[in-house]
Amino acid sequence: MDRVVLATNNAKKLVELRRVLADCGLDIEVCGLGDFERYPEPAEDGRTFDANALIKARAAVVHTGLPALADDSGLEVDVLNRMPGVRSSRWAGPAGDDAANLQLVLDQIDDVPDAARTGRFVCAMALVLPDLEADPSGRTPGQEFLQRGEVEGHIIRAPRGDNGFGYDPIFQPLGEQRTTAEMSPAQKDAISHRGRAVRAMATFIKGLREHPVTLAH
Repeated sequence: MDRVVLATNNAKKLVELRRVLADCGLDIEVCGLGDFERYPEPAEDGRTFDANALIKARAAVVHTGLPALADDSGLEVDVLNRMPGVRSSRWAGPAGDDAANLQLVLDQIDDVPDAARTGRFVCAMALVLPDLEADPSGRTPGQEFLQRGEVEGHIIRAPRGDNGFGYDPIFQPLGEQRTTAEMSPAQKDAISHRGRAVRAMATFIKGLREHPVTLAH
């Protein structure tokens, strides 16, 4: 497995994944969906991050014939019953963007005391391999693997920082005085939910390449 496709059209996620995998010493080519003929995005109707990550990775295998990585990630706010959760990217509605999603969360917890504004970033990273025995073209999903990363923190009252994306400007990890949007890419990768999930997946892929029979069964 020397080449994989990342099942996302988010250019920032692609850059982040390539950076973290390179830092892990994993010599593997990561393609984006922009490198292939466009296909209809699957409905992310899973009720968990794991389910949605697998939905996206399976679809990428079918349409590209390559092993596929996909992540589903988001913000869980405790006083919102762990929402936005899997709806993080569309919390303000289908037409919403990062700024609208972020502002809606702030509005919804505006009267919540600082001590109770707890939450976490969660990332589920899925790897789906083609079933080459069933379909030599590689377009039938086969074995599936999942890794997960989380980082606890607080939701601050106003956005700070210009780095990152999504809810980064309002999320302050535990033990930090900065939001994740105020950190450099390397600093964020070291503690972030996605960085943790990707590093776990990189370790797994290294093992899979070294011992494919043992780990495949």
